Amino acid sequence: MARVYFSPLTDRHDTSEASATAAKLLEHIIAKEGIKLRNKVPLKVHFGESGNQTFLGPENYGGIIDFLKEKQVETCYIESNVLYGGRRNNRTNHLITAREHGFTQLPVEIADGEVGQDYYIQEIEGRQFKKCYLASGFQPYEQFIVLAHFKGHTLAGFGGALKQLAMGFASRGGKMAQHQSAKPFIIPFLCRKCGACRQVCAVDAINLQSWWPRIDRQKCVGCAACTATCPHHAIHTNYLRFLMLGSFTAKLAEYAYAAQIGKQNIYLNFAMNLTAGCDCEGRKMTPLLPDIGIFASTDPVAIDKACLDKIDEAAGKTVFRRGREILNFAENLGMGNCEYQLEQI
Repeated sequence: MARVYFSPLTDRHDTSEASATAAKLLEHIIAKEGIKLRNKVPLKVHFGESGNQTFLGPENYGGIIDFLKEKQVETCYIESNVLYGGRRNNRTNHLITAREHGFTQLPVEIADGEVGQDYYIQEIEGRQFKKCYLASGFQPYEQFIVLAHFKGHTLAGFGGALKQLAMGFASRGGKMAQHQSAKPFIIPFLCRKCGACRQVCAVDAINLQSWWPRIDRQKCVGCAACTATCPHHAIHTNYLRFLMLGSFTAKLAEYAYAAQIGKQNIYLNFAMNLTAGCDCEGRKMTPLLPDIGIFASTDPVAIDKACLDKIDEAAGKTVFRRGREILNFAENLGMGNCEYQLEQI
């Protein structure tokens, strides 16, 4: 049975408390699990899209950085470019966004090159994929501290450690492969033709010129940026098509599995700023619940399951309903366990 370590947070958005708690958890899991840190251990983070206000800022990671320095472990921030339109879909603007959001304490590595073109192939025996295209900058490292902001997600249902592995470690081609059946459509009578969707579409797939607004399925890569951006809720995803063309969550699970092969990762999930949407959405969002706490584990399946359970316990209901099948997919691949033992520290 997997072990997950948990520390509650008492103050909403108290970054000094979060920083100290995260460092305490990291020190505890290393000692308890007998983990040997490598000479260099990058921090896999998410810099937050420009305009988003609830992403996890670097002040939450200060304790972890100080701990690694004390242990004489070299570190850096590492991330890959996004698929959709936005300021983080190329290395140059991605680095600018990271600096603007305060990620200046450490060097920043963008793992897949200027526009997501740098990759390596990880072969697996999956139902969805035999080859996974991962960002080449992740390949040289044997160990990462994967720092995930636990929150909702338009397509995946929720995002935590597994999604950080699946999308966060993928190259642009890998992200496209995971999204290929997730093609959205426009409901014409709700569309105001405001153009917000076109501004974030990186592949010019949206036609608003004719009387019938539509998305070109041949051009669309299924990144869902338009779905998240539309202020009139006129763009939706055909979930029946997901079932017909292959499960999105199964694809996420297989890419997550590929990303952790040969790695000795430590996972920390921050269940705070619990929004319905992802940090990739460049807009202000209101948290659904007070902050829950921070979780640590070497098992990405168990840590995500523990987060979901604690959030539901705090809310008295199921908060993130969709996407939970990824846990079973990942467990069946052998990358973790849905059953876990929770130790509060």
